[in-house]
Amino acid sequence: MQSVCRRRLRHLWLTLVFIPCLVSAHDLEIHGSNTIGATLAPMLVTGFLEQLTGEPVTATATGTENETVLSTTRDGKPLTVLVAAHGTSTGFASMMAHGADIWAASRRVKDNEVDAMAGRADMINANSEHVIAIDGLAILVHPSNPVDQLSIETLAKIFAGEIINWSAVGGPDRAIQVYARDDQSGTWDTFKELVLAGKFTLTGDALRYESNDQLSEDVSRDPAGIGFAGFASAGNSKLLAIADDSAPALKPSQLSVATEDYPLSRRLYLYTPGTTGKPLAQAFIDYAQSQTGQNLVAKSGFFSQSPFAVDPVYDSSVPDTFKRLTQRYQRLSVNIRFAEGRTRLDNKANRDLLRIQQYLEETGKTGSDLMLIGFSNQQNDELHAQMISELRALSASKALRELGTEVRGHTGYGHYMPVGSAGGETGAQRNGRVEVWVRR
Repeated sequence: MQSVCRRRLRHLWLTLVFIPCLVSAHDLEIHGSNTIGATLAPMLVTGFLEQLTGEPVTATATGTENETVLSTTRDGKPLTVLVAAHGTSTGFASMMAHGADIWAASRRVKDNEVDAMAGRADMINANSEHVIAIDGLAILVHPSNPVDQLSIETLAKIFAGEIINWSAVGGPDRAIQVYARDDQSGTWDTFKELVLAGKFTLTGDALRYESNDQLSEDVSRDPAGIGFAGFASAGNSKLLAIADDSAPALKPSQLSVATEDYPLSRRLYLYTPGTTGKPLAQAFIDYAQSQTGQNLVAKSGFFSQSPFAVDPVYDSSVPDTFKRLTQRYQRLSVNIRFAEGRTRLDNKANRDLLRIQQYLEETGKTGSDLMLIGFSNQQNDELHAQMISELRALSASKALRELGTEVRGHTGYGHYMPVGSAGGETGAQRNGRVEVWVRR
């Protein structure tokens, strides 16, 4: 019996010795998405540390691919931040293991991840979920490829290996080579959700990549290639316009991505364990959400959430009634979207209201210069759709009024002018929106 106990004690001692230490060697650790970690996170960390300390910041490779340490001094003491960009799912695993202070994710937290973290924090609460940028999932081909647009359905069939030659979609008689991100990537998760949609499986002939930039570079050199990457990594590749069901085909652009009208637009997130994390992590989140931080987002190649106004461009699908409604207005690069139900604003929308207020203040305008136009997702009854769209516009107007901005113009436009497919969760979420227009 005594020898059994000794063996058990020895086994426990060896286990403790060889478990990796969870005590961080850095003051702050950001783990996860390569899309965020390759350029954006280091830029934001550098700006944050410079503002915090007033000292220069140096970037050093750790010796492990896709890892960077940003270093400075604060009150004469070293201050370091690790950015480890190995894919969105690795960031969640690190947070679960108490390794990551901030989880960088290029897709929204999954239900099973919310459940796994429930004992520490509510990951869909505004204290935990922070949208820091908007990205467009760009579909890339060689610059010489004559194909200009594809539907999501056709795109899925190409990546599933059901369409194997470019001649089938209006291109040359050439076999298609598929390029895709690896399984650890949030970019892959987004593509799988928005394009493959549970109906298709990626072809086994696809070339897989950990890096957006490397994938794009290789596609730009391959006349047979097609791949996907974050918009900021498009490089020298040609971007295709994408159509979702009967909605107009759109290329990723500053407006179409910022408003999330582009079918393959996505939000980039930073997640923290609620209010239980490090104060330094929360200070960094606040910086990333600030005007200064959002300016760096724009410089990094992603899409800032700071509103800007543009003259509308109407194509043949836009009804004359809508043209008359908006003829004296410009479109703001913000769409108000909703969480559960039809009228509760989501976390990003609540932050966007504050950004709209800041825009009005900076441009010398007031709430009376705004017009909110609500839209419904597809409904069986036109009157019901109109009611939903008006309720959404009213909800956004009420939320602004509670913040001190009185909006006099708000209306609904029913389920017309969809930007996504009529069926499916993502199409419904994108169609159910409030557009923000500002008087010229």
